[in-house]
Amino acid sequence: MDGGTLALLAAGGGLIGFLLSVLGAGGSILLLPLLVSGAALPTREAVPLSLLVVTLLALANLGPYVSRRQFAPKPALILGIPALAGSWIGGGWVKAGYVPEAIQLAVFAIAALVASWLLSGHRRGPVDGTPQSAQPLLLALQGVLVGLLTGIAGVGGGFAIVPALVLLAGLPMPLASGTSLLLIAVNSMVALAAQGHWPAASLPLVAPLLVGGVFGAVLGQRLAPHLSDQRLRQGFSLLLIGSALLTGAEAWRRHQQPETTPVSTATSRILEGDAGAESCCGASGSCMDPMVPALDPGSTIDG
Repeated sequence: MDGGTLALLAAGGGLIGFLLSVLGAGGSILLLPLLVSGAALPTREAVPLSLLVVTLLALANLGPYVSRRQFAPKPALILGIPALAGSWIGGGWVKAGYVPEAIQLAVFAIAALVASWLLSGHRRGPVDGTPQSAQPLLLALQGVLVGLLTGIAGVGGGFAIVPALVLLAGLPMPLASGTSLLLIAVNSMVALAAQGHWPAASLPLVAPLLVGGVFGAVLGQRLAPHLSDQRLRQGFSLLLIGSALLTGAEAWRRHQQPETTPVSTATSRILEGDAGAESCCGASGSCMDPMVPALDPGSTIDG
């Protein structure tokens, strides 16, 4: 790992930790593009690594929200249980190879744009934390969609969980952020288990992300009580748009790359044999046994 990549991951981890502490979301929004575009990881490695890091940072940021009692159990259960089922299904689809890499990134980009539009275009509901009539069903449906997104695109789902809690459960932003952190952690762990792929080769990248994330989280926890609900929503919406554009561009680039078809073992041996024959025969194409002496063109073989 070169110094530039190390610095990029540490800075990205700091911003991710800060966003998780003040918004209860946003970590995976930056982490997946950071690993795919910045660290040049294939999506198969970036997705489980993203889930692992987001889980750890979400749990690290959860404590202050719990101490301030900024957590809503009922909306968490209504959204969280269906989300776990969706995470397991989505992770199973990825494990089975049903979802190509470009589709994974495109799904992430589209979902981020939709969440940004919903969050910036609506006002928050009542502040008592009680879902309105007919809203729990929509909240549960949103949970399934969030879970599928987590399993397919490797994101914690906070950028979809927070708008759902704000718009469908009527929670204020701080309460939605604290509730989101626990759902992110549990949802990500289920998706990681469903995918069944442990990114052992990429684990050294976790260290700079976590170190930066701790510093960002400490800063965010100090600033979170002093930030207004409106500013948090506006910043979150802009972040979603930027991340969607970055990930969409990466999805298009990888879709345009020509796919290489693996060569079978038998074909490889045939090709190696042809290459060996050519090197032995030379450019003229005539192969001679090195143990048989060459004949003069004018000589004859006595019978």
